[in-house]
This record gives sequence, C-alpha cells and structure tokens, in this order.
Amino acid sequence: PPYPKRMCSRTQKCLRNDSQIMEVAVLNIQGKETGRKVTLSDAVFGIEPNNHVVYLDVKRYLANKRQGTHKAKERNEVAGSTRKIKKQKGTGTARAGSVKSPVFVGGGRIFGPRPKDYTQKLTKNVKRLARRSALSAKVQNQALVVVEDLNFDAPKTKDFTAVVKSLGLENKKSIFVLPSTNNNVYLSSRNVPTSSVVTATELNTYQVVNAAKVVLTESSVAVLESILTK
Repeated sequence: PPYPKRMCSRTQKCLRNDSQIMEVAVLNIQGKETGRKVTLSDAVFGIEPNNHVVYLDVKRYLANKRQGTHKAKERNEVAGSTRKIKKQKGTGTARAGSVKSPVFVGGGRIFGPRPKDYTQKLTKNVKRLARRSALSAKVQNQALVVVEDLNFDAPKTKDFTAVVKSLGLENKKSIFVLPSTNNNVYLSSRNVPTSSVVTATELNTYQVVNAAKVVLTESSVAVLESILTK
C-alpha cells in the first residue's frame, strides 16, 4: 500500500517523529507502484489540522461564489393604481388604501431581498494554513495519492476514465492536481462528473475538503510545497 501502517496517535509530534509516514509510493496510471517514493514536506502535509481555519476558508470560498443579485419588488416598485380601493369606513372589513399593499395578492413584498455583496476576505497566511491543514488531514485519513505525471496525446475521455478506474475512484469524488496547465488532460476530464482537474496554483481548500480522494501528480508535489511554504 502507498501508506505504511500508523503506529501512534494523529498529532503533529507523531507525524514529524515518524519519518516513514511522510513517504508516499508513486503509482502509475494503471494504479500499480512504480518503485519510486516521494517525500512529503512536514510543513505542508504533516501539520496538525486547524479545523476552524479550514471552516473559515471554505465559508469564504462559498460566500464569494454568490452573485448577490436577488431582488424582490416592494410596494413602491409594484405597478398598479394609486386610487383608494374602497371607502375608509362602513365596509365591515379592514381599511385599505392601495392594491399595491403587501397584504393583497400582486402587492409588494415586505422586507424583500435586495442586492448584496457577500464577499469575504482572509489574509494570505490564513488561506495557506487552511490548505495545509486540509492536505494534512487527507494524508492522515489516507485519502491522498501520488501518481506519475499525466500526459495524454489527445483529449480523450476514455483515457482519463481509464486512469480513474485503475485508481479505484469510479464512484468517488476526486480531484487531480497538475503542476501546470495541460489542456489534453483537462479536456479529457470535463465529461467525468465525479472528477476534476486543477493546477497546483489553483487548488483551494474547498476542493480538497469536498473531494473523497486527492490525486497529486509527482511534479505537482514540489509546486504545492513551494506555494504553501512562502
């Protein structure tokens, strides 16, 4: 297996003292070991996960995706007559002065939604810590795999599907991390609903947390470590 058996509790001290836990076997596209191993940096893949920081970064990511263009018309914006619809007294019912009143069908809405900016911000250091925490949690849960670099001759969905199947990820959410943009691999993955492809510079905390399995290509490990240890 790509991960040796853990012999101690999941703490930062344990991860750093156990040198074997940070060595991961490199698999080929057939899902078999190549005989090579890659050493993962303790500073990126071996820290004690900070769950609160991960929560903050995921919340920020989801909030920033909201357009905030929701809008409902209030009584001063609804089209309709302004005449008083019935006399003030003597009808036996409540007084009413406008068909645009919110109590009538077709009237305005009380305290309806208005356009709003949901953007949230975090410092760079907090966002880096969140990504390191998410990746370290994947290592602890044995949900991180390293494969040899992917390079397709042409965009073909069946080639990417074959890789996903060989890694046993057919019915699991997975994310493949590349060192740089590769159009053939990206285009080959677009019709696979459970898998996605991103570059190491684009990887965010939500994508790591949302994936059941994180698949790093061999060259992307160094790129991630250089980005997250600045």
